[in-house]
Amino acid sequence: MSINYELYKVFYWAAKTGSLSQAAKALYLTQPSVSHAIKQLEDSFGITLFHRNAKGVVLTQEGAVLYSYIEQSQILITLAEERMAALKNLESGELRVGGSESLFKHYLLPFIENFHEQYPDVRLQLNHGTTPEIIAFLKEGRIDLGVVRMPIVDAQLDVKESFQLRECFVAGERYAELKHEILPLEKLQQYPVILFSRNSRVRVGITELFESYGYHLKPDIEVGSVDLLIEFARRGLGISYVTREFVTKELEEGSLFEIQLDVKLPPSRVGIMTMQNLPLSSAANKFIELLLEKDLRN
Repeated sequence: MSINYELYKVFYWAAKTGSLSQAAKALYLTQPSVSHAIKQLEDSFGITLFHRNAKGVVLTQEGAVLYSYIEQSQILITLAEERMAALKNLESGELRVGGSESLFKHYLLPFIENFHEQYPDVRLQLNHGTTPEIIAFLKEGRIDLGVVRMPIVDAQLDVKESFQLRECFVAGERYAELKHEILPLEKLQQYPVILFSRNSRVRVGITELFESYGYHLKPDIEVGSVDLLIEFARRGLGISYVTREFVTKELEEGSLFEIQLDVKLPPSRVGIMTMQNLPLSSAANKFIELLLEKDLRN
């Protein structure tokens, strides 16, 4: 049996108020419309649901049984509506973001702090990993969005360019003689070079740049974290290739200095990655908005 939900709604308010006129007022209907709706419901069941009296309406025994079920459904519907409103207004819900550990620490952290201050009731879940891992997380539904280095070529993904990062070679005091020298790529390779792991976008980019000039860049040390790139360079273990924005403090305090090369290093592009044609939560949309707002201001 398929009965229009609106008929149950009219029945609920008539039973709740004990008055057809009050039910009509609550539902913004006319009283004849309410009476007609109740008659339709009674005809559908073949059961009388209300007794009419001078004060209004009273549930029959059968009507009381139906009301016990309808009341529960109305409570659940109300709760669902309240929940949807809370999600829309970011009074609850969850934001799941994927990215590299270095991007979280050196770039995304202020945005995450800002979002958390504005919407403290939204739970945060941060997943870090390599770009292929973040893509997998997104496709598996484990995150809402990923912040990764570009280029990303995947028909299933929608990628919006968000910001650019500058890459550079840095060294500590052990190599102070290079502070005021413009170093050719060929000469750079005479020094111990420290690079990030070979499956990273940054590593691929600098390797391709050297190859475009006819050189093969072979690192003396490979590491799996930006913090180690920075620390090894500070300790004089070699010249590290890092994102300049990630070593601002060290450059300002003088524990590291930037190696000047005879070629221009291209910037890295970072994108916000989501699933193609998949609707985003209000929390995810708001976080993306915060990221893009910053880029527009810059």
